[in-house]
This record gives sequence, C-alpha cells and structure tokens, in this order.
Amino acid sequence: QVQLVESGGGSVQAGGSLRLSCAASGFIDGRYFMAWFRQAPGKEREGVAGRYTSGTGGGVAYYAGSLKGRFTISQDNAKNTLYLQMNSLEPEDTAMYYCAAVEGRFVGAWNRPADFTYWGQGTQVTVSS
Repeated sequence: QVQLVESGGGSVQAGGSLRLSCAASGFIDGRYFMAWFRQAPGKEREGVAGRYTSGTGGGVAYYAGSLKGRFTISQDNAKNTLYLQMNSLEPEDTAMYYCAAVEGRFVGAWNRPADFTYWGQGTQVTVSS
C-alpha cells in the first residue's frame, strides 16, 4: 500500500524559506511520478512542481510558471523522499501543500490533480507579511 507523508510546513515571514518533505513507501513499480500541489482556502488545488523519481524521464522537472525560480523540487532516492525547497516566500504562497504520486509510466498532466492516484495528508504553509 502506497503511503505519502508530508512534513516541513510551518509559519514564516515573507521572504523566508521552508523545505517540505514527502516520504514515500509501498511502491511496487520502480518508476513513478511525483508532484507537489497546493490549495488555499476557497481556491482550487493547483500544481506547484512535479518530476519522475527514477532515471526514466531524465530527471526533468516541471514547475508552475509563476513559481519557477523560487521553488525547487528534488529527490533523495536512497530515502524515497521528495522535497520542495521554497524560497522568497510570499503571503500568496499560504496554502495546504500536498504530495501526490502515480506509479508506472505517467501519461497525464503533471499539474492535474485527477491524474494522480496517491495523496498525502498535506502540510500547512503560512506566510505572513
């Protein structure tokens, strides 16, 4: 059974940084695609960043255009952990952040929640001005 557990959220002031972690377990297929999403109150869930967690896909990362340059997605294969480094945080980044995954060859859209099979419980990020 696949499990995703996020951690690292918290409260920071604008301009600060946080690193989110998503510990993954239970995958059978050695290839899977993972992504970070976020959802603010009253808004739809939106894709933040995504990437393959194996060599397949060449390590290509995908980002929401407005976040590229401030956010970086990375992985530690030895720990089966996905990270999201968030710098220069803004109050607009306040949201619940979710880790999502799908096993095998990914044919969906990296930023479309419906294309992901597994979800973590979320970790709250609050940025104050």
